[in-house]
Amino acid sequence: HSMHKSQTTGTGTHLLETINNSDANIDDIGTYDDFHTIDWLREMSRNRLRHRQILYRKKESFFRTLKGLHDAWSGWLVVLLVGLAAGTCAGLIDIVTKWLTDVKLGTCSGKFWLNQESCCWNSHTAEPSGTGCSEWKTWATIFGVENSNTGLTYGVNYLLYIVSALIFASLAALLVKMFAPYACGSGIPEVKTILSGFIIRGYLGKWTLLIKSITAPLAVASNLSLGKEGPLVHIASCCGNIFAHLFPKYGKNEAKKREVLSAAAAAGVSVAFGAPVGGVLFSLEEVSYYFPMKTLWRSFFCALTAAFILRSINPFGNSHLVMFYVTYNKPWFLFELVPFALIGALGGLYGAAFIHANLAWCKFRKNSKLGNYPILEVVVVTFITAAASYPNPYTRIDASMMIAELVKECGPVMQNNLCDYTASVVNATFSVVKDPPVTPIGSGLRTALWQLALALLFKGIITVFTFGIKVPTGLFIPSMGVGAIMGRLIGVGVEQLVYNYPDCALWKTSCHAGHSCVTPGLYAMVGAAATLGGVTRMTVSLVVIMFELTGGLQYIVPLMAAAMFSKWVGDAFGNEGIYDGHIRLNGYPFLDNKEEFTHTTLATDVMRPRRGDQPLTVIEQEGMTVGDLEHLVRTTKYNGFPVITSHESQQLIGYLYRRDLILALENAHHNNEHVLSNSLVYFTLHAPTPSLGGANDPVPLRLFNIVDLSPITVTDHTPMEIVVEIFSKLGRQALVTHNGKLLGIITKKDVLRHIAQLNKQDPDSILFN
Repeated sequence: HSMHKSQTTGTGTHLLETINNSDANIDDIGTYDDFHTIDWLREMSRNRLRHRQILYRKKESFFRTLKGLHDAWSGWLVVLLVGLAAGTCAGLIDIVTKWLTDVKLGTCSGKFWLNQESCCWNSHTAEPSGTGCSEWKTWATIFGVENSNTGLTYGVNYLLYIVSALIFASLAALLVKMFAPYACGSGIPEVKTILSGFIIRGYLGKWTLLIKSITAPLAVASNLSLGKEGPLVHIASCCGNIFAHLFPKYGKNEAKKREVLSAAAAAGVSVAFGAPVGGVLFSLEEVSYYFPMKTLWRSFFCALTAAFILRSINPFGNSHLVMFYVTYNKPWFLFELVPFALIGALGGLYGAAFIHANLAWCKFRKNSKLGNYPILEVVVVTFITAAASYPNPYTRIDASMMIAELVKECGPVMQNNLCDYTASVVNATFSVVKDPPVTPIGSGLRTALWQLALALLFKGIITVFTFGIKVPTGLFIPSMGVGAIMGRLIGVGVEQLVYNYPDCALWKTSCHAGHSCVTPGLYAMVGAAATLGGVTRMTVSLVVIMFELTGGLQYIVPLMAAAMFSKWVGDAFGNEGIYDGHIRLNGYPFLDNKEEFTHTTLATDVMRPRRGDQPLTVIEQEGMTVGDLEHLVRTTKYNGFPVITSHESQQLIGYLYRRDLILALENAHHNNEHVLSNSLVYFTLHAPTPSLGGANDPVPLRLFNIVDLSPITVTDHTPMEIVVEIFSKLGRQALVTHNGKLLGIITKKDVLRHIAQLNKQDPDSILFN
């Protein structure tokens, strides 16, 4: 019976006192070992005990009253600090990312620290399309090969683009490997596992925060098909963990710390997308496990603070929190719900295909020699990505800039290929009217369409190999990029359909002749939502994030339609999102509290010992010596022992945690030199008084206080669905009894292995306790 290490709680206040009085390190109380599950019930009762003590002592002095007040508002203070830190980190990361991304293409003469947009901000020579100005020099110009011939110019720019991408990516991979191996990946699957009550030491530490903040901009700027949005959730959670340690209420109680981490995850999404409400809903729907009502408010406050700080830093220079703020002038029409639903279904299909392909590739990497060469893999993927990205103007730029291009509405002054329709022969009075007249596709748009089709194919395939390499990799932006391209292509298609068949009954009433009533940019936005939903299986939070992201309140219905179809189609091909898939792949002990257990097994089928196993290691209430107990602790690795009346009756009394037993025995030796290895130990309320024999006779020891008299117990006929419910909400082990007699024990790992077996998966893939 593999159980979990743990320590003292409110069950024995006397022991707390003995530990306070002795030299035992008080910080040991309430700590768990790495890769173990926390005991929610125990942490709650410890918190209540602490709270009662504070209330009880309030009356003693004015200082105690202040301490009580500080304890009451420390919850708001800690989320305020987390919000400030998350907003600051995000602002700096955004600014550095933008600068590094532009450095691949050129630099600002005389002011190398400015990115392209800032460089051309006040320039009089800025081009109307916003592609540059005389102050912004490409690398070919700087090396003096601008005017010799176009082939050489292109070659120099191309080469430097690839070289700088390789430098950024390999630097990021090296930093991660050397200083913080936990800083790779997106971080959301692990944050989700930690919030479910699992301990991964160092995953939310100072080094992880520092290295991830430095390497996320490098990875994004190397033009790999990844985003910095997922890593921002991890970075914000690191801030949450670090600030929680400043307050004993949160630092020393793992269940309370999870409340701060939930709020931090909300702040992470809030600053990633400039979507405070979406962030709170994301935390609630996607990552959090234990989410009481007060956590909802604190998450909201945390997300708000973070967004406010980000708005003050103003990293995008446009006074908006987001990269792609769009306003469409035209409403959408009822017939468009059909293409929106189609986009949703395609997004769900892409999501399902991506999850299967990515998990298969990650599994191959894990089980083959490829896993031994993480830096080489990063370099190869970066080289392929950069070499294939540069020729196509849509993949050459940063993915979020590409999405911003795709969701824009074509206006009268737009000068890019996406808005190149053939000039119409309608008279000039139309320039005043809001609706531009519908016209057939021009040569520029035709070029843009096949470039976009190639970009769609390339991005869709390369992201499969990118997500999971050993640099910080977010998945939000690449998924949205694929969807935005798909949506824009479908949008242009619908627009041309309406133009070529104006008399069709579907849109005859909505669209006036000669006027465009289809906004391809809106289709791109819906497509972005659909694929993101297909990959992550978010629903409500996704819609809220998308409309906060774009400011398009009147487009909630199209976004909802796309999100729903995406979820339905995706779930038809397997109902786990990419994060759940990675949790399963890594063997984390995550028991999803949203999934139903539908099998008809009983507790007796899952408990141990099974037939042929060693009998359960137990402690008798009376008759064991200190030596027996010390031998038991040394020779077993179990994290607790059931306490019974005697081996004959097997009547269950309670449960004793290994850590409590070790601390109690150490304290007994320390406080009384007459406690010898042949001293009898009593786990009863009354122990016999020491006999008046010789001064060196062994003294009996009474350790009743450290026995947990209310362990979670189930009978052997309890259905497993109830046991799973207990485990997902409360504890980490349950004792199985029959008529009060102890039969066996069930741990969280047993439950997870059982579920894996029922789902025809490998039960040994669950690696941790």
